[in-house]
Amino acid sequence: MSCTQGPKKQGLPREVLKWLLSLSLTSYPKNVRRDFSNGYLVAEIFSCYYPQEFPVHSFDKGTSLSAKQRNWSQIERKRNLHLMKEVIDGTIHCKPGAAELMVQEVYTILTNRSIKAVQCPESDFTDMEYQDLLPSLARSTASQAIKNNLRTTEILAEPDITTNQRKAEVILLRHLQQKTAERVHNPRRFDVKSNLGYLAAKHPVPPSSGDGNHDSQSSRDSMTNSCFSPTRTGAVVPFKEIKVSQPVRGSLVN
Repeated sequence: MSCTQGPKKQGLPREVLKWLLSLSLTSYPKNVRRDFSNGYLVAEIFSCYYPQEFPVHSFDKGTSLSAKQRNWSQIERKRNLHLMKEVIDGTIHCKPGAAELMVQEVYTILTNRSIKAVQCPESDFTDMEYQDLLPSLARSTASQAIKNNLRTTEILAEPDITTNQRKAEVILLRHLQQKTAERVHNPRRFDVKSNLGYLAAKHPVPPSSGDGNHDSQSSRDSMTNSCFSPTRTGAVVPFKEIKVSQPVRGSLVN
């Protein structure tokens, strides 16, 4: 199966859809991601070409995880098809783009025809391409991104905590990278407005002139022995020490 450069296309190519119509399947797939997940339709497609090796009655129409795994296990053992494991797993767990790529791969195997739009699959199938099409306010949060890209069936198929934690970390890292890229491309949306304390430090009050010079000079002299405390914005706030005389211990005794 050859891979070519170019943008990804949503859904199935027109030639593949016409090919599926010509097979006279028992049910035409309306939702590619859902209808091909259990492998029954794939087995029915192969049965049109190899009816002896793919008896349809030996495959389960159920949608449970165990039924999906049994069907795909039978398909993989037939005729050494060498279907890509990543694509099979993505199809079972209804990952975005996995079922479409699986159908195109089956089309290439059975018809010996190449599809220009077919690309090599990534290690995982995510909704990143769909999220890029959405406006910033409509995109998923970090928790929603993990929920969208880490399916429940995927956790049940491989219940190892460390493996699932690693998958969640990869999804979260990809989400943060998308947010960082969004800040770079749209910096005005993330500008932080200055507070009053910051503005006051940048624009101090000028000293008074005329008769007020003597008063200001005397006030500065009176604050010579005072203490100053710097604030977070860089301004200096004066305060004076207050000495408190402690009462004599003996005076508190009756």
